Amino acid sequence: MTLQPFDYLEPKSLDEANAALGEYGSKAALLAGGTDLLVMMKSRIVNPKVVVNLKRIPGLGGIAAENGNIRLGTLTSFLTITNSTLIRARLPALAEAAGWLGSVQTRYQATVGGNQCRAAPSADSPPALIVLGAQVHLVGLEGARTVPLDEFFTGPGQTILAPGEILTEIRVPTPTSASGAAYLRHSVRPLMDLAIVNVAAAVVLDEEGRSFTDVRIALGAVAPTPMRAQKAEAALRGQAVDEHLLDQAAELAAGEAQPISDVRSSAEYRRAMVRLLTRRALDRALARANG
Repeated sequence: MTLQPFDYLEPKSLDEANAALGEYGSKAALLAGGTDLLVMMKSRIVNPKVVVNLKRIPGLGGIAAENGNIRLGTLTSFLTITNSTLIRARLPALAEAAGWLGSVQTRYQATVGGNQCRAAPSADSPPALIVLGAQVHLVGLEGARTVPLDEFFTGPGQTILAPGEILTEIRVPTPTSASGAAYLRHSVRPLMDLAIVNVAAAVVLDEEGRSFTDVRIALGAVAPTPMRAQKAEAALRGQAVDEHLLDQAAELAAGEAQPISDVRSSAEYRRAMVRLLTRRALDRALARANG
């Protein structure tokens, strides 16, 4: 199916891009990697009158360690993330999540910022970034703001982005030595498929490595948005590491999930997979925190 006619803009600065979005409003669409946008345009799911390409704006890509954070520019591709020695060494859970996304060709094009703004409930990167404490930096006509990623999503395909606002970067706190995180997912096919369930977990241990100082668990594809399993987190936080307690946390996470039945899976199966993957993700995060 051919694309509907549209105007095309290549702003050279954020101010130009913000102004274009302010002028055209809901008739405009931002182009980052385009792996979702072009498919949706061909399928007539969206029909923008104007496409605003962000790729000519300097400073929106790249990975850097700065000011106690690891910065991901919004245009950073998932292939860049999977190939980054910094990400693999310091944020292996994110590298795991990025490696699941589509084909090599898709990962070459798809961007980390676009993946957040697409706000698909089954997306791979949001759960991993959420447990890592990521924040998103948003720039709009009224100025800039920074918000936690777990407050960014409001529904399937929906975010808190205001009209004219652009996600410019993602900031992830540099993990401490006593921390570990992991990402796991289940799908019918190993690659080139959407997740039926995905789970990320991050733990911080005390100096002796015997108790949980902090725990984050995020679930994907089992609610309208990526969600924190807060009851499961609370069951572990401040407690000694214990196999029975880990089982209990996995059970609580399954109970917190809000899955639906669809052509891909039943709600009961998704809930069972949340229980299994949460337990495995916690085990892997613990091993990394101790290793």
